[in-house]
Amino acid sequence: QVQLVESGGGLVQPGGSLRLSCAASGIIVGGNVMRWYRSAPGKEREWVAVITRGGTRNYADSVKGRFTISRDNAKNTVYLQMNSLKPEDTAVYYCNCDGTWGQGTQVTVSS
Repeated sequence: QVQLVESGGGLVQPGGSLRLSCAASGIIVGGNVMRWYRSAPGKEREWVAVITRGGTRNYADSVKGRFTISRDNAKNTVYLQMNSLKPEDTAVYYCNCDGTWGQGTQVTVSS
């Protein structure tokens, strides 16, 4: 059974940084396309970043240059490094692999 468990969210001031983790079981992250999404109150779920099996990375325009997706195959974990955070980045962040979603981790950017 595939399981994705996110962690690393929290409260951070504008301009700050956070690193989210997505620990996977039941799949090999290096052999799958892994994505991060986010869901803010009153808004539809938004795709944030993707890393392919070959290591190609792509980002939503809203986070490009500030967020970095990566993976550690030895730990079977995917990360989302978020820098220069803005209040509009406030959302629940989800890890995704095909049809499997994690439970999400809350990120709040506020002074």
